[in-house]
Amino acid sequence: MRTIEQTLDFQADAATHKVGELRHPLRFAVSGMLAGAYVGIAVVLMLSTAGPLAATDDGLAKLVSGLVFGIALTLVVFAGAELVTSSMMTLTQGALMRATPRTPTAGALGFTFAANLLGSAVFGILVAIAGVLHDNSAAADMLQAMLDAKAHEAPLQLFVRGILCNILVCLAIWMVARLTSDGPKLAVIFWALLAFIASGFEHVVANMTTFTLGFATGVESATWTSFGTNMLWVGLGNLVGGALVVGLAYWLIGGSPRYRAPNETVTVDAPASA
Repeated sequence: MRTIEQTLDFQADAATHKVGELRHPLRFAVSGMLAGAYVGIAVVLMLSTAGPLAATDDGLAKLVSGLVFGIALTLVVFAGAELVTSSMMTLTQGALMRATPRTPTAGALGFTFAANLLGSAVFGILVAIAGVLHDNSAAADMLQAMLDAKAHEAPLQLFVRGILCNILVCLAIWMVARLTSDGPKLAVIFWALLAFIASGFEHVVANMTTFTLGFATGVESATWTSFGTNMLWVGLGNLVGGALVVGLAYWLIGGSPRYRAPNETVTVDAPASA
């Protein structure tokens, strides 16, 4: 396992790579779109498996939702894709360590958000065309119930649930960065995402697919107003949870270091001759 200090260097390298991808916008966009679709896969899997349980008021519905949602971050990490919620931590740490300039760092974060949204929308539309939810009425009912609930949540609730969600998501990514073998990485992803989904917290990228499915299937509570409100407050909450609660906190715990590139050497001045 890497030390906290070593992990911060690892994160700074990752932040440098993310900002550097702005020079390759098509490649960067495709990677972000894939992350949006990967999270969308988890949303559809959750609806398909937990929907029948929710239809019977089975208390296991939330647990099953959490058990299956880990596929989202597993695909992002192991297949490789750019997810905005984890980037909120990584890019913040890169900026704090002076590995990346602040303006390009913010640009990379905004670009990733847009790419995730596009990928989520494309995936959600394809799922709607495929008729998956139409063939599973319990899943469609669960989607409607989720969107009804989101439409009636106050901005403060969305904001705080967003904070709590991304603390767990970014802790998963932080622990993955500390680990060097795949088995433990899978375990920490599983537990962190189980906690966030089963607890009912809010993830901005997951909601991109949820709302797309609602728009495409005619759910009445899926309105542009509720979508925009959700993106704003959940997105801000995710940013606070990832950037400040996890990203800033571990930078401080690690001694508030500055970044030194892997090939950078420390020059020691020769002592003056007597």
